[in-house]
Amino acid sequence: MKNFLLFAVTFLLSVSASAQQALWGGQSIISPEINPDNTVTFRFQAPDAKKVQVTGDFLPTVKAQTPFGETDVPGSADLQKNKDNVWEYTTLQPLPSELYSYSFIMDGLKVTDPNNVYLNRDVASVTNIFIIKGGAGDLYSVKNVPHGTVARYWYESPTLNMTRRLTVYTPAGYEKSTQSYPVLYLLHGMGGDEEAWVTLGRTVQILDNLIAQGKAKPMLVVMTNGNVHQEAAPGESSLGLVKPTMQLPKTMDGEMEGSFPDVIQFIESTFRVEKQKSARAIAGLSMGGFHSLHISKEYPDVFDYVGLFSAAILPREDVQSPIYRNMDDKLKVQFAKNPKLYWIAIGKTDFLYKNNVDFRKKLDDMGCKYVYRESDEGHIWKNWRIYLSEFAPMLFK
Repeated sequence: MKNFLLFAVTFLLSVSASAQQALWGGQSIISPEINPDNTVTFRFQAPDAKKVQVTGDFLPTVKAQTPFGETDVPGSADLQKNKDNVWEYTTLQPLPSELYSYSFIMDGLKVTDPNNVYLNRDVASVTNIFIIKGGAGDLYSVKNVPHGTVARYWYESPTLNMTRRLTVYTPAGYEKSTQSYPVLYLLHGMGGDEEAWVTLGRTVQILDNLIAQGKAKPMLVVMTNGNVHQEAAPGESSLGLVKPTMQLPKTMDGEMEGSFPDVIQFIESTFRVEKQKSARAIAGLSMGGFHSLHISKEYPDVFDYVGLFSAAILPREDVQSPIYRNMDDKLKVQFAKNPKLYWIAIGKTDFLYKNNVDFRKKLDDMGCKYVYRESDEGHIWKNWRIYLSEFAPMLFK
């Protein structure tokens, strides 16, 4: 009996040690370290590496070829090995308040920072993040204010003959309230999913903070999955742990727009929301801006507020969906119904800039009223977080 008890105790300790080993596997160095002057020091322990670099959106951009043509991407900076065999790099200037992402490049291989557990996934890329406080970064941070609730819901889409998932933010107090709320439908870009705006866009923090400051009205935010081929985000559907990709079937082919009434029907039958045009807004980035443009013109009596963030405009030439036919006529009908806000925003170096210039000329020629916001930089989440923080306070006035 004693031998059995000794064996059992030894076995349990062995299992416990194995289960806990992840807790002891981290390095003891601090990275990134935000210094008092808002410079940032990165550290990476790799004594045998020949070269270590850091790349991130805090560094000057360089030109690179992408599937969408030449565009700006983050540059890189070399780390130097110190006397303790730890590689280090400190930014040359203090960083403005913002949320930043970065990765290391060790001997040509891109890797995450083993000393920073905070990461975001953007399609198939995983990067570390950090926040500089004192400005925009405060808006993207969790603060001591009343907090809303974020939940994932499965809904039936009869149009697509699928059960699909979306993410819903309800404002602080929703559960105890009896009032009905307006709704912002917030759409992601190509390759994204119903997780993108929550993680990369910091929607929850932005809305919590704006509502607490009295700058935005309490509202629901519905974040859909715009890839109609998918049930849900990668790893969250019956397909299992598949590799995320931007090359999905049925991308921007009209089915997202055609099936969007299924989303509205689910939201308005499940939540306490106002069910009139003046209480509905739709906005999105890139592909989501494309969807917002075409959904809002296809259903001109549904949305009083429309936001196009770095939007794609025209469909591919090989797409023949009726959703995209008679675009000018549909826009005329939409604007004749006087939407309260039609907001277009894009960065000066965005690869979709010319498309937006042409679209604005079209609207100008037709006498359509809109608000235009031009920012610096290009097709990046930094801009889209800014756009959301400016667009949300204009809604439901």
